[in-house]
Order: sequence, then structure tokens, then C-alpha cells
Amino acid sequence: MNYKIILIIALGFFLFSCEKKVNNFSKIDNSIFEKKYNNSGFALIYNENLKDIKKLDTRSLNIYHKSLKKRSVVKIMNPKNGKYLIAEVKSNRIKFSDFYNSIISSRIAEELELDSNEPFVELLLMSKNSTFVAKKTKTFEEERSVAEKAPIDGIQIKDLKNKKTKIKTVENKKFSYSIKVADFYYKESAEIMIKKINSQISIDSISIVKLSKTKYRVLIGPFNDIKSLKTSFEKMNTLNFENLEILNNV
Repeated sequence: MNYKIILIIALGFFLFSCEKKVNNFSKIDNSIFEKKYNNSGFALIYNENLKDIKKLDTRSLNIYHKSLKKRSVVKIMNPKNGKYLIAEVKSNRIKFSDFYNSIISSRIAEELELDSNEPFVELLLMSKNSTFVAKKTKTFEEERSVAEKAPIDGIQIKDLKNKKTKIKTVENKKFSYSIKVADFYYKESAEIMIKKINSQISIDSISIVKLSKTKYRVLIGPFNDIKSLKTSFEKMNTLNFENLEILNNV
């Protein structure tokens, strides 16, 4: 018996089986797992002076977002102190500047101890099926019920210890942020991206940062003030990038 022929046939059958499994896995993967949204950037803290913005209860754990579905559950974190909470998207139809990744209530800002001058947050879309979110959502519903019944006390929120808190304002702190355009496997791809950007808009301080042998990041900045950061962000946004991010240069 020719063992080489048997080996070739067996190998061919094995590869065919593997291919079938891979194809089936791809179908399962696409149908079960949703693409996770995550973004870092500045939030806009709601106040009644914002023009043409639908009222957002200052005591709520709700946010406005432009692309996430209504009632989506998100984790909001202050990367500067690690504090986070679970919130819910109240609407995605509110119009506001694309520079902000969300509009949040003053309660959220206070709970996370955000700096009112630099309300920098990280947003992560959570799966409603996870046990973690189920527990947090239950807490969210309970807290919302309590908040709706509680008396209004300006924009200040009373915590469990009956202490009043305020949105933080930190002065004399160095401002340094950059705009993350995208990450690439090859440096050549990052260079092509920069050429495309420069061919369509005029923008300064665009560069490639090597993060590893297989990861090259296109960055714009750093920016030392929020006005120039916002101007460049809005310029980039005209190119319809899917998920521009703002990174804190710590």
C-alpha cells in the first residue's frame, strides 16, 4: 500500500474539515458577537444654558449620544482616577458638536469627579446580557427611582452620607491632548493614510507613533489648549472617520 497517497488523502480531508469549521465559526461569530464601541474624548456636561438641547435631568444617570441606540448601556470612566459608573443612552437624536463624545448629566460628572474644564471620559458599550451589566442596571433603576422622588437641590447631589458635592474645577494644570486617527499593522499603511489626509485638508502636527513591531498609530497633536484641539478635530471629522478619539498625553 502506498502510504504517501494515504497520507495525502488524509491530510486533504483534515484541511477540508478545518476549512468547514472555520467557515462555520465565522458565521457564528458574526451572528452572536456585536462590534463593541469604545471611545475616549470630552463629554459635554449638561446645563440649562445649552441652546437647542433637550432637557437632561441633572440627577439622572442618562446620557445623549449620536450613534449608539436608545437604551444602550454604557460604562463611563474617568481615566484620571479610575472611577466609573453604568449609564443609559436616553436619545441619539440630539444635535451637538461632534467634538464631544456624549452629553452627560451633572450627577455623572460629580460621581466621576470630572474636572469641569476638562471633562475627559472613556465610553464603552456594554452587552445587556452580561451578569455585570444586569447587576449594575438593577442599581441604576433603583437609583433613578430614588432620584425621581428626591427634592431638587439646585445642581448639587446628596450622597448617602448627606454631603453635598460639586463638579470639580482644577486650575493651573497642564493641558495636553492628541487626536488618534487610527492604528495600522504596517507603517506603509499609516504613511498612505497621512498622504490622503494631507491631500484633502490642511492640518498640522500629524505623525506616526510606533507602538510595537506590528502597530503604528497616526496621531495629530499634541495640543496645549482646547480651542485648537476642537478646531483640528472638527477638520478631521469632515473626512468622515468612523471613530476619532482624543487621547490624554499623560
